[in-house]
Amino acid sequence: MLIGTWNLENLYRPGGEYGPRDEAAYEAKLASLAAVVDRLAPDLLGVQEVGEPEALDDLVQRLGGGWHTALSSLPDGRGIRVGFLARTPLEVIADRDGFPARLRPVQSDDGPATTDRMGRGALAIRTESPERRTVEAVVCHLKSKLLSYPGGRFNPRDEGERARFGAYALYRRAAEAATVRGLADELLEGQGVERPVVVLGDLNDAPGAATTQILLGPPGSEFGSTGFERPDRGDAFRLWNTAPLIPEKQRFSRIHAGHRELIDHILLSHALAVHAEAAGTGTHTGAGTGAGAGTGHERLPDIGESPVERRDTPGSDHAPVWVRLAL
Repeated sequence: MLIGTWNLENLYRPGGEYGPRDEAAYEAKLASLAAVVDRLAPDLLGVQEVGEPEALDDLVQRLGGGWHTALSSLPDGRGIRVGFLARTPLEVIADRDGFPARLRPVQSDDGPATTDRMGRGALAIRTESPERRTVEAVVCHLKSKLLSYPGGRFNPRDEGERARFGAYALYRRAAEAATVRGLADELLEGQGVERPVVVLGDLNDAPGAATTQILLGPPGSEFGSTGFERPDRGDAFRLWNTAPLIPEKQRFSRIHAGHRELIDHILLSHALAVHAEAAGTGTHTGAGTGAGAGTGHERLPDIGESPVERRDTPGSDHAPVWVRLAL
């Protein structure tokens, strides 16, 4: 089974505030996205930044073969949301943005208001692997590290404002990670050794970041460590980040200001982690039929601070991240 996650970067139909300005640019974007999905050939793909459900429908129409889709009904203020594409039917089991009990609202800007909700909802589904094994998965898109400021600005007035809004973003991303971890706990039910659960998406930070670590659960084990080979009680609750399985030269999914970053992640319960064969970024899965010859990184752009500066550019500013499981 091949599982992937990919930020599609502002997938809107043309003519709006955030999507391509004209039909030609839109068609070029759809063609480039469809080519990557076809080369990757995933069985289950979590997606982020779907601006309009109709735009995802347009993308699916350009893909080969039959696909099933599910989308969150909880977009952010720009209308972007998360979802799934799959080769098998999808059953939505949760669509959530509210913080868990006992987690208080957090400050999100210089004003008095606070928030007790994720910026965009997390979506949980149930499906089957090609081997007809039930798999449950959560897709999310945590608060961005690319900051925005009052009045639609992407640059701060001074360094104090930059520091404050960086802190607000961190508060929100940490609270959102705790929310997603709570949803994962509901799916795991303390049975992660037997229950196949995946958490994936754009976590907007590196594998070692505190917000990413919140999602993992009990410490003490990761791929490649001696702890991975030693079962313990934490295995029932842990999620394993597949990042250590990615070849070092491929270990990035975005380039920002010249820096290669792995901010898109796939986390597996023990029931799936023990079956992980390989992981990577881009489209070269090494799986033979359907795998692309390149990684896709040769076209990954170096992005700046504005999320709309590439609105007429084909493709995405993220590379897909994938893991292959021998179920």
